[in-house]
Amino acid sequence: MQQQREPSASESYFWPSVWAIGLHVLVFGMLFVSFAFTPELPPAKPIVQATLYQLKSKSRATTQTNQKIAGEAQKSAARQTEVEQLEQKKVEQEAVKAAEQKKEEAAQKAEEARKADEAKKADEAKKADEAKKADDAKKAAEAKKAEEKQLADIAKKKAEEEAKKAAEEEAKKAAAEEAKKKIVEDAKKKAAEDAKKKAEAEEAKKKVAEEAKKKAAADAAKKKSQDAARKSAEDKKAQALADLLSDTPQRQQALADEQGDEVAGSFDDLIRIRAAEGWARPPSARKGMTVQLQIGMLPDGTVTSVKVLKSSGDGPFDASAVAAVKNIGRLTEMQGMKPSDFAPYRSFKMTFTPEDLAP
Repeated sequence: MQQQREPSASESYFWPSVWAIGLHVLVFGMLFVSFAFTPELPPAKPIVQATLYQLKSKSRATTQTNQKIAGEAQKSAARQTEVEQLEQKKVEQEAVKAAEQKKEEAAQKAEEARKADEAKKADEAKKADEAKKADDAKKAAEAKKAEEKQLADIAKKKAEEEAKKAAEEEAKKAAAEEAKKKIVEDAKKKAAEDAKKKAEAEEAKKKVAEEAKKKAAADAAKKKSQDAARKSAEDKKAQALADLLSDTPQRQQALADEQGDEVAGSFDDLIRIRAAEGWARPPSARKGMTVQLQIGMLPDGTVTSVKVLKSSGDGPFDASAVAAVKNIGRLTEMQGMKPSDFAPYRSFKMTFTPEDLAP
């Protein structure tokens, strides 16, 4: 539970003092208002109250004395009334003077307030005018800036259009020059190609003629060789047969062996000749190339298998040699050979060069 703090002496007299001051201010305010609005009163009239008693039994002197006393009393009352009226009038004049002074002060304050209000209004009007001028100046500056920006944009756009137009003209000019140059180059290229084609055609024509001439010579030589080989084989066979019929068995066997070796050499040449007949020369074939083939045959002279044992290093040439041997198909000249003579040809090796296969 919190302990309540006792108020100090100054705090105890604070609110009563405030109320007292406020009450005095209110009273003085009401007095001021009453003095300000007090109507002017008519001048006071002397009030004389006198009681006259007519005493019939009194003497004339007594009557005069009484009248004199009454007159003195009346004068005294009149003077008192006049003093009171003067005092009242003085108070009223002071009140009027205070009221007029207050009116003047109020009027002066009102005038000062009016002047202050007018000054304030004038200041506000001046500030408003200055703000309006500043706003107008700002708007004018912004309008000028916008106009300058618009003019700058127009100038920039015009410059860009002119630059673009100049670039297009330059591009057109360059394209025309390039097209002209290309036409000249194409014409030169076409002329060179035409000359090359013409030279190639002449070369091809010349080569065809030379190849035809070579082929004709090769065919003639081949036919001559075949005829010579056939005649030689027939002569050897006839001679061998004659030797076999006319000599001793030992002599016949020796002659047969010798004849077999000669016949074998003749068949090697015959295989090369027949392979050359079906050989298609590849463009990569060059002198000095050598390919070794493994060839398999039947006793009737049919070629059964051909494969590369040792490559020349050029695939097209190796393949052309294999195809040339396979194209032989069958050697009818080998029919009727003795098994001992045919045995080496059942599976044998043979080396080919482009010179061997050249037609």
